[in-house]
Amino acid sequence: MSSLAATATPPADAGGTRSPWPVFWIASVAVFLVSLDSTLLFAAFGSLRAAFPAATAADMSWVLNAYTVVYAAMLIPSGGLADAHGRKRVFMIGVVLFLAASAACGMAGSVGWLIAARVLQAIGAALLTPASLSLVLAAFPASRRAVAVSLWGAVGALAAAVGPSLGSLVVDSIGWPWAFYLNLPLGALSLWFGARLLGEVRRPEARRPLDLVGMSLLIVGVGAITLAIVQSESPSWRRDELLMAGALGLVALIGFVLWARHAPAPLLDLALFRSRTYRYVNLATLAFGTAFAMMFFTFFFYMAQIWHYSLPQAGLAVTPGPLLVMPSAILTGRLAARHGHRPFLVGGALVYACSGLWFLLVPGVEPAYLTQWLPGLLLSGIGVGMVLPSLSGAAVMGLPAQHYAVGSAVNQATRQIGAVLGVALTVLLLGHAQLQRADFDAVYALHVGLALLTGLLCLAVNTKPAAKA
Repeated sequence: MSSLAATATPPADAGGTRSPWPVFWIASVAVFLVSLDSTLLFAAFGSLRAAFPAATAADMSWVLNAYTVVYAAMLIPSGGLADAHGRKRVFMIGVVLFLAASAACGMAGSVGWLIAARVLQAIGAALLTPASLSLVLAAFPASRRAVAVSLWGAVGALAAAVGPSLGSLVVDSIGWPWAFYLNLPLGALSLWFGARLLGEVRRPEARRPLDLVGMSLLIVGVGAITLAIVQSESPSWRRDELLMAGALGLVALIGFVLWARHAPAPLLDLALFRSRTYRYVNLATLAFGTAFAMMFFTFFFYMAQIWHYSLPQAGLAVTPGPLLVMPSAILTGRLAARHGHRPFLVGGALVYACSGLWFLLVPGVEPAYLTQWLPGLLLSGIGVGMVLPSLSGAAVMGLPAQHYAVGSAVNQATRQIGAVLGVALTVLLLGHAQLQRADFDAVYALHVGLALLTGLLCLAVNTKPAAKA
């Protein structure tokens, strides 16, 4: 901690000489864009398939999944880079790279170009995300960090929730490239104000070599398992080839864990998982991240192919749920600061399970939005607002200051791996033509099961503040 204090410029730290909120909003704008981008393309998926008609649904899923796999793998080393080389510096580099790659995505003339640009975008997003949370944590005194982290998580959850509705409006109005171009003005604002107002925080003693072996094993592991899932119905792949891909992914993930146990400077410090709360929060994040991605992807499949909504109609229809995310998260964050995160994680997971049960049992083949869809959507908004920010807050609550960036990066990476699995499973179950209502039952049953699993895992979380003497 003495090294941290010696190398930090305190724009708004625990001393409170200046307000921490400018730091919060600068960091949050960038994270808003990253989270927005992670779900906005759910709405653009149909337009992208139309723009590249030679590509199958499984092929196009890599526009989503290549980004998410690389993002997940890069988040963990990026947390260490931010701690060692300067949180402001890494944050600013990440924003610049994210914006440049967004422009390249919008100009893509082929699926290969688009996927390559998405990989670069993922690297930028991974650089800025853990640095953003570290800047926020350093800006607030310890007594206010629970609220600040919950609000930071709420911004990301709101962006992820708003992404599909905003994406449908943008894509239908001015075309799919603008799903990427809209990052540019807000990102430029974050750069401008960040350069002027953010103070640098670094820990030189935290410098460590980049674990290329660990990164490679993680990317191969998650990527190969995703490939085996999304291509399982493809005539281009034989069953034995897909089984080999799945087995390769499993072996790579096992190798990743073994490497992390013995490498001198591993990508993932397994010592973080000695904390019971941290272990279970990350398992819960994996389950909930999978369900969250499935929910939005499934929504647009249902609206378009069962109720035959246009893209703008579907975007408008999804809006009420996201509008509940921010108020739910703010209230949850304030209460969690006093009572701990467990009651809100468990309660929110149960609410989210009820939303999945509603979608499983109630909506039919004839559109009846107000009576058959809106109640489930409102439940999902409340559940997401309670759970997603609380997972982020609970993950870092018990960590020492020097592990903020890496600890939060591991949690965010876990959520992204869940999103990869969610997209892969949804494409597997719903990626074929001429969907019927019964095709959605398995997806919503998985939604309910994953939500209940999230709640069960969160029973082991303990972040309740110690009682004062």
